[in-house]
Amino acid sequence: MQDYRQFKPEELSTDASFQRWQLAGDPVDGDFWNEWLRKNPDREALVEEAAHLLITLNRAYKQRLDNDVPLSDREIRAEIHRLHQSIQEPHSSRVTWFRFTPVRYGIAASLLVAMGLFGWNALPPTKSKQALTYQASVATAANPLSEVVNTSDKPLSIKLPDGSAVSLYPSSRMSYDKRAVYLLGKAGFSVVKNPSKPFYVYANNSVTTVIGTRFTVQAYEGTEQVSVVVRTGKVSVSVPNQGGLADQRETSPSTGIVLTPNQQVVFSPTQTRLVKSVVEQPVLLSQTTQRQTFTFKRTPIADVFSVLAQSYGITIVFDEAVMRNCYLTASLPDESLFGKLDLICRTLNANYEQVDGSVVISSKGCNE
Repeated sequence: MQDYRQFKPEELSTDASFQRWQLAGDPVDGDFWNEWLRKNPDREALVEEAAHLLITLNRAYKQRLDNDVPLSDREIRAEIHRLHQSIQEPHSSRVTWFRFTPVRYGIAASLLVAMGLFGWNALPPTKSKQALTYQASVATAANPLSEVVNTSDKPLSIKLPDGSAVSLYPSSRMSYDKRAVYLLGKAGFSVVKNPSKPFYVYANNSVTTVIGTRFTVQAYEGTEQVSVVVRTGKVSVSVPNQGGLADQRETSPSTGIVLTPNQQVVFSPTQTRLVKSVVEQPVLLSQTTQRQTFTFKRTPIADVFSVLAQSYGITIVFDEAVMRNCYLTASLPDESLFGKLDLICRTLNANYEQVDGSVVISSKGCNE
């Protein structure tokens, strides 16, 4: 296992895993490096400088790829080292020249324009697509924003001006005003109800519109997907139209995909589509239903499904006419929702599947 804490920027920029993360967006390497940054927040400047070196050289190399002989790994390391050394020297009015071989003159010229003339401080550190989206979203805000960054290893509790509460997870950041949050990372929300002023969460080109509820949004840097999970209440998740995020502020909750408790939606910016489903572990909705024993004695299956639907807030679709002779005798107090459904379907020789955030039961019926 490499001790990346001891690496110099030019050494890190030649690491294969680091290159796959920065240049190819590899999800496995992305997960590794995001976790590494979470555990090593004091090395963020190292990562940014290494990424800047790598991306700058890669961009210049690509511009000349058709005309030049490809650089070897050894040459790339040498050029990155010289590039790094140049930007560490004090800035002066003269141009810093790199000792590139003649055949690499085109690459050298590109790098000199990008780095030699303007220097390290003139160019922002390389940011991921999600970080750029976050910054672009923040730029559209109509009101001044406050920003919070969680560099700790525990969730950070934040009280918003309207009284809503946010739990900002490690390696996450958000900018906010009274009823709008711009998120990069993961956060849990408990929103104060205000029907006249919806609450908005912007994350990686998705917009979650809320009246009042508890839910979680996850849009970590280094991953393409955004997920929204609802615990209580109702939210609407939509993607920007051609007008951009600013136009979404007037969006009605009914215009997006509506989520109710124990439902989630996953948004993939690369495919620009929303996928709705039931959460992996549905929870009971209230203290009243938590006292439900889930004990059935020759209970009509329609009544059983009604109890489950009300307890978990999940729509259960079945053919009542086909299953009119189906009854259940069972005690299911400690099973999860899907555990209950597994046992019920095995007992009745039926099947179930998830479709668009609902559960659909398939059955051939029961003998009298």
